[in-house]
Amino acid sequence: MDLWRRRRSAWPCLFFCLEAFSVELNTLASDASLALLGSTGSIGESTLAVARKIENLSIFALTANTNAARLLAQCLEFNPRYAVLVDSAGADQLAKALRAAGCNTELLVGPEALDQVAADAEVDMVMAAIVGAAGLASTLAAATAGKRLLLANKEALVMTGDILMDAARHNGSTLLPIDSEHNAIFQCLPTVKDGISASQFTFVEKIVLTASGGPFLDTPLDQFASITPAQACAHPVWSMGSKISVDSATMMNKGL
Repeated sequence: MDLWRRRRSAWPCLFFCLEAFSVELNTLASDASLALLGSTGSIGESTLAVARKIENLSIFALTANTNAARLLAQCLEFNPRYAVLVDSAGADQLAKALRAAGCNTELLVGPEALDQVAADAEVDMVMAAIVGAAGLASTLAAATAGKRLLLANKEALVMTGDILMDAARHNGSTLLPIDSEHNAIFQCLPTVKDGISASQFTFVEKIVLTASGGPFLDTPLDQFASITPAQACAHPVWSMGSKISVDSATMMNKGL
């Protein structure tokens, strides 16, 4: 239990620890490259916290929607081949800042650039950490390109289902669930493709999803009608983005 608590504190919003990442890397070449889609969000930041601990992992691409300042700081630390800024409004300023800092990272702009880096031939793994429909196209691009897809965007599976799974099967892509509920289920299942070890069990009859206790665990039912978005975002354990926090507080993430 103490180890579980330490991992929760170290990797917020990510049931994905250093050991699991290392096992995945051991099935690849000695040096592996990662395209991190959504690097400035909570899952992206947690992924980079893990990446700092792994010597044979190189960051091929980092992407952000609008947070150019955080993307710049990440580029200066990890020196990726590409940086993608979806919103063009801050692109010129970011490009100038990269040049001024002597950073060789090439800046790509627009949503199509997400698909480009996700499918690049030099990429071994893609972390799909862009929330909602915005991350759908790049997730499909990674699966179609046969990448090892670390899937934190469960909405992609909800929206596309067989389309995404068929793309993965037909192109040799391996999906590893990173989202907390999906990864918890994965850890209960038998060993799957490529010898990725999930658990020691050979058969699972039933899986029950529970909640860890959100901001409204002890809130009386007669007060639910007056709950505000700010209260929903004040999770007592996790530090997450606003959408994920609200989905967690309303239990929508369990439904997804």
